[in-house]
Amino acid sequence: MSKLTTISRSEVLSDPRVQSLLSDTTFSALVSRLQELDQVVVAFSGGADSAFLAYVARSALGRESVKVVTAVSPSLGSGELDHCRESARAWDIPFSTVATSEMDNPNYVANGHDRCYWCKVELMNSISPIIEATSAKVILGVNLDDLGDFRPGQKAALEAGAIFPLVDARYTKELIREHSRILGLSTWNRPQSACLSSRIPYGTSVSVPILSQLDRAETALKRLGFAQVRVRHYDMLARIEFLLEDFEAVVEKRSQVVDAVKSAGYRYVTVDMEGFRSGNLNAKIAPEVSVEDRC
Repeated sequence: MSKLTTISRSEVLSDPRVQSLLSDTTFSALVSRLQELDQVVVAFSGGADSAFLAYVARSALGRESVKVVTAVSPSLGSGELDHCRESARAWDIPFSTVATSEMDNPNYVANGHDRCYWCKVELMNSISPIIEATSAKVILGVNLDDLGDFRPGQKAALEAGAIFPLVDARYTKELIREHSRILGLSTWNRPQSACLSSRIPYGTSVSVPILSQLDRAETALKRLGFAQVRVRHYDMLARIEFLLEDFEAVVEKRSQVVDAVKSAGYRYVTVDMEGFRSGNLNAKIAPEVSVEDRC
């Protein structure tokens, strides 16, 4: 039996946990918005946000009206695809993958501030054949908190016709996790994740060898028990962001941490004393970006 909550094939808003949330105005607004869309394809990364959106869509619309699609490329971390596939299976949602080719786009590889824009352009282009024969809308797990960070990919998605139901319903990340917990989703406390390219400073070209190196380093650190960790790539130097509460364990496992990162090909291993910060590499550019470019 999967540890993931499973929806039976005949359920549409009949799960008691779903019913318990219908009195919540934000949750009911999300259900109403999804039912307005009627048929949806969820861009599914397997993180807390897209998992919650996919689960609620399945509950609100039924199996025949929901599909989840995971993009597969060198920037997808180890184990992420298996997690997405297993989640979709457990929730009885039709699942498929699309192979995206952003690495063939020089605009993406150049890793300018608009890298995420070109990534989302490729994603939306790759999903298009799936929805061409239907009236389904592509929906993403973007929420209110995401609008405050520098995320040009959101702009590309909107230009291609994607919809953000969690934004429409006024969901924050905290509320997504809280409602996921009530629904019994194992993703309610899943560590934040992002594509491996986000670990590479702007201006440093993205390459498959670097992405592979980052993946090996982070995978090795996770095996040491550090569930939430980022390895930032600076040529032969790795700058690691751990949760502040993990610092004591980092010191205790210092030799293992060093060995894990060096085994991935780095010569120098450093720890960022400010700790883990999602979107850290955006810090210098975010204040300069217009509201329009944030979404």
